[in-house]
Parts: sequence; C-alpha cells; structure tokens
Amino acid sequence: MASVQGNLSRPSLALGFYPERDKSQVDRLDALLQRGMARVITEWELRTFARKSLIKRIDHAGQLYSELPDAAFSQTVLGLREKLFLSGWDSTLAIQAFAAVREMSDRVLGMRHYDAQLKAGWVMYNGQLAEMQTGEGKTLAATLPASAAAFSGVPVHIVTANDYLAMRDAELMRPLYEALGLTVGVVNEKMDFNARQAAYACDITYGTNKQICFDYLRDRVERGLSRSQLHLTVKNLYDDGECASKLMLRGLCFAIVDEADSVLIDDAYTPLILSKINTLNNVSRATYQQALNVAGQLLIEEDYSVQAQERIVKITPKGIARVAKCTDQLGSVRHGKKQCEELVHQALCAQHLYVRDRDYIVCDNKVQIVDVNTGRILPDQSWARGIQQLVEAKEHCDISPEKETLARISYQQFFCRYLKLSGMSGTAREIKSEVSRTYGLEVVCIPPHRRCRRVAMPEQIFLLRKHAQDAVIASAREEASRGRAVLIGTRTVQASEVIAKQLFDEGLHPQVLNARQDKDEARVVEQAGTSGRITVATNMAGRGTDILPDHGVLGKGGLHVILSERNDASRIDRQLFGRCARQGNPGSYQSFVSLEDEIAVRGISAWSRRVLTLFARDYTFRLPHWIGSRALNYAQRRVQRQHERTRLLVEREDKRLNNVLSFAGESE
Repeated sequence: MASVQGNLSRPSLALGFYPERDKSQVDRLDALLQRGMARVITEWELRTFARKSLIKRIDHAGQLYSELPDAAFSQTVLGLREKLFLSGWDSTLAIQAFAAVREMSDRVLGMRHYDAQLKAGWVMYNGQLAEMQTGEGKTLAATLPASAAAFSGVPVHIVTANDYLAMRDAELMRPLYEALGLTVGVVNEKMDFNARQAAYACDITYGTNKQICFDYLRDRVERGLSRSQLHLTVKNLYDDGECASKLMLRGLCFAIVDEADSVLIDDAYTPLILSKINTLNNVSRATYQQALNVAGQLLIEEDYSVQAQERIVKITPKGIARVAKCTDQLGSVRHGKKQCEELVHQALCAQHLYVRDRDYIVCDNKVQIVDVNTGRILPDQSWARGIQQLVEAKEHCDISPEKETLARISYQQFFCRYLKLSGMSGTAREIKSEVSRTYGLEVVCIPPHRRCRRVAMPEQIFLLRKHAQDAVIASAREEASRGRAVLIGTRTVQASEVIAKQLFDEGLHPQVLNARQDKDEARVVEQAGTSGRITVATNMAGRGTDILPDHGVLGKGGLHVILSERNDASRIDRQLFGRCARQGNPGSYQSFVSLEDEIAVRGISAWSRRVLTLFARDYTFRLPHWIGSRALNYAQRRVQRQHERTRLLVEREDKRLNNVLSFAGESE
C-alpha cells in the first residue's frame, strides 16, 4: 500500500506561536452560552444520526475512494489534505476525510470503521465526549477526528490513562497514520528532552495526562509569566527561533482524551506540582523518626481521632498539649511549636491514612505511590508536606530530599486551555454534569454496534471479608473447571496477593497482575483469555485492557469476571465488568463483597452497619440482595460526593490563587 507523501508545512500559522486558550478571559455568561450551544448541537447531531444522513454521506464518499487503485487513492488523500490545510476546520471536507481514513484503515489494517465508530468520531471532532460501550473500538474511532484535524495542520494530542495504553495504541495505529502521510509520536517517562520535543513535533502525539501536563509546566517555567501570543511570537523572531528550540510542546490545540472519566475526573483530586530539590531545608532522618515516635506515644480517641470516611486525622487539645511537651525531642529544624505540631500531625497521617500495598508499595528500598483507581505505579511522583519522607521513615527506606515548587496546575485548569477538547469513555454518563460544568464537554451516548450479551449474576454480600473471599475462590474454581477463563478484580495489591495465595493453596495456579508485575502486563493479558486460566488483577486490568477469549472459552460462555470488592465509583466497577462480553461475544460477571470492605466502612455509618449485621446473622452471615446492594450503592454515592467536593475545592483553590497572585502574573 503506497503512503501519502507531501511537503505541507506545520503547524498552521493561523494558530499562532504556542497557541492555548486563556480561560480567565471567558466570563460566566460566555461559558453559559457556550454550553447552551453545545446542547443544541448535540440534539441536532442525534437527530442527524437517527436519519443516518452523516453515515450516508460518508458511505457515498467512501464508494468513490474504494474504486481507486492504491496509487490514485494516495494522491486523492494528498489533495484532500491540501484542501483541509488551506480551509481549516471544514465540516464538509472533514466528512470526506472520515471516508478516506476508513478506506485507508480497511486497506492497511484490515479494520473498517463501524457506523458506531463513525458517529463517535464525529462527536469528538465537534468537541464533545462520546460514551461508547466497552469493546466498541475507541482506539480505532479516535483515528477519525485525529487524522481530520492533523490534515488541517492542527497538532493533535491523544491523551491516555497510562504509558502502556499510549505505547500500545500508537503502535497499533501507526501503519494507518503513516499510510495517510501523517507522523505519530509517543511520550513516556523515560524520554529525554530531545526525544520529547521530537514526539511533540509529530502530527499526532500519544501520551499520558501526567506526562503532557508536566511537559507543559516545564515549558511554562521556560517561557516565564507572559502568555501573550504577540510577545512570544516577537521573542521567537528576535531570537531567530531559539525560543521555540527550548520548548517541548507546540501549544495546546486539540486533545482527544481516552478514558476521559479517569483522566478528567478520577485524576483531578490534587494539583500537579513541578518541583526541584531544596538544598536549603533538608530535614534529617532522625527528625522524621522522632516525629513518628512521638506520634506513636499519642492515644487514639484521647489525643487524636481518625475519620476514615474523610481520610482526616485531628489532634485534640489534650494531644496538642502532649505534643508540646515533646518539642525538644525534635531536631533543631523543628523547634517551633507550630512546626512540631504540624510534623507530628503529618506523622499520624502517614501511620493511619497511608497503607502499604494499598496506597504504595516498597520496591528496591523505595516507596512508590500506587494509583488506587488504576492499580498502577506513579513513577517520579511524591507526596508533599513531608508525607513522603515520613512514609519512607516508617518503612525504613532511603529518605528522599524535600522539594520546592517551581510550578503548579490542576487538570481542571490544564485541559480547559486546549483550543478544542474532546474525549471518549465507556463510562461517562455518571459524571456528565461535572464534565459539563468543569470542562464544557457534553456527553453523547453512542448506540452499540452489536447487541451486548453480557450476563449479570446476582451480587452476594457477606458480613465478613473471609466469607466473601471463600465465595470468590469457589466461584473461580467452578467456572475454570468448565473451561472458561476467569478474571478476578481486586482493589489493592495486598488483596490480589491474598486471593492468589488462597488459590495456590487450593491447588489452582493463577497468574497475578498488579503494580509489582507491571512489566509482565502484556504477557498476562495475552494469556488471560485461555481456557481454564484464572487471572487475579488490580484495576490495571479494569480499563483499556482487551482480553481476547479463545474459541474454546467462547463456546463455554466466554470470559467470567469476578469483583471481590467494590471501588469508590460504580464507573470503575463497570469498567472491570466491561472486560467480558465485548463485540457481541458471550460473557458474565458477579460480585462477592462484604461489610468489612473499605467502601462499606467509609460510606456506611456505624449504626447502619450494626443494623445490617443483624440481618446478616439471620441469613447465615449473608445479607439479602435487596438490602445489601442498596446499602452499598448508597455508600458508593456518598464516597463519590466526597470526591466531587474535593475536586471542587481544588478548582476553587486554583481560582483563589489566580486572584491573590494576579498582581505577579500567574499562580503557576
């Protein structure tokens, strides 16, 4: 298959030097009008889909392309690129581009976009969030708006939830992009400055939200406080292009966010902080260890209280008085009363709120943070305000130096700076109001390509975690003996290893996928669909993972998914269930949970749990489905509201800093 060749310059000069949107210049009335127009467009698009006029127009253009030989088709695509480059964001030409991309994908990859993928691609091209059912081919659907935008000379960022997905999707779609004459780059954590700059210079760049956001902050430090397009353009011309040579990105033009609910919502609890080592204010290991010792002498409920639901530790007045007596025990760095109290408070948080094999793992004598929503390690990231060092002291690891802030930004601020933002997800309807309010994105649900054959088995709720785990083991053994593949989802690294050990003790031989085995992820996923295979995984296997059951497994009912503990959000549970019954294949799922699970402890009051315990005793330590599921649903909604309030506080703090520090330029 001949590829398209051309000498189109990029990026389009109409975008300016390092283009981005300044959200502070958009007042509240403008934002309301924009969201109102988005709703009108959404309703119009849905009516268009109902008439299938969009699909007919793409099919009509595709028929003309299908009759052309490879060489003539490549020349036709090049001519289309030239027209789009000159005209910009043109809907009529974009439809022809969609048809060309679908035809090229059929010829190069052997994959032809379904109607559902065409609809999702058009939704994203118009700056909205497409909800597609899991297994509907979001990766292929993203090539449509990405290619059409790149044809127009617009740099495209396809934002994924982790490095594994970024590398996988870029390599899968690379032959298609290259056949269209487009360049594709990937940004990951191990790349140096030159490699990152080369990746961002490509027409389409794949990368995680954290990598792209931190690279943007590094560019902000290099550029200084001014974001004036005129100032940057003149500076670049005056320096003969030297300014551009020091920057990695080419601006924030068009972003397609994959797994948008994870990136835009789940990861938006805390701001991202770019920092450097502070050589002037390092605290010794002895000081941190003394703070932990003082914290260990305090009595719970008498000197301090732990609120598990809000993840808060509060020191009582009596505890403050006891800490004051211990001030002299802490090194000279922390002689002040307030400093001592703050350090001991952080030590209590490190002891009670940060749990090993849940919030972090210890590897090679280092504390590595684990993202509870994805189950993955967050490399090169650390907790602030001394928490990182106190956890390291608690685990007897090497103490990392304290850092000072160079720049900070929240995801709420960052993604709103793209000139056009869009996304896709399999679970977006639950957070449609929040993404609309925060990012101005409207959610459009795309009908599935094939009827879903996923079977939901009744959830079982137990009083004790031990009974729930025994039920998980029994169900996995039974389904595997039938020749089916089984995926067991856990919430933490520790839980995955406990269940795996129980399976080994029962004579079964599961494979494990968690933050400790992240290097074997591709191999584990490839084998997870074989007959009789049991895979125990954290949420690493719950999002973006495509488990392909073999023919023998499909004949026995497909992949069976077992949830051993509910997550904070029902969306994350649905992502795990979505690993089975993809693309019209058979599959089933079932949950085995208990009132000792973290979601029940955090979301159900002690009085309510006592009442539920009475019901469970009458049913041999198992709750009736009608009351148990309602209680856990309530607990999830309560925890989700707490998370939403936290994200709202982060957003308000950003606005407050912008106002307070406006005299100095930028809060970043």
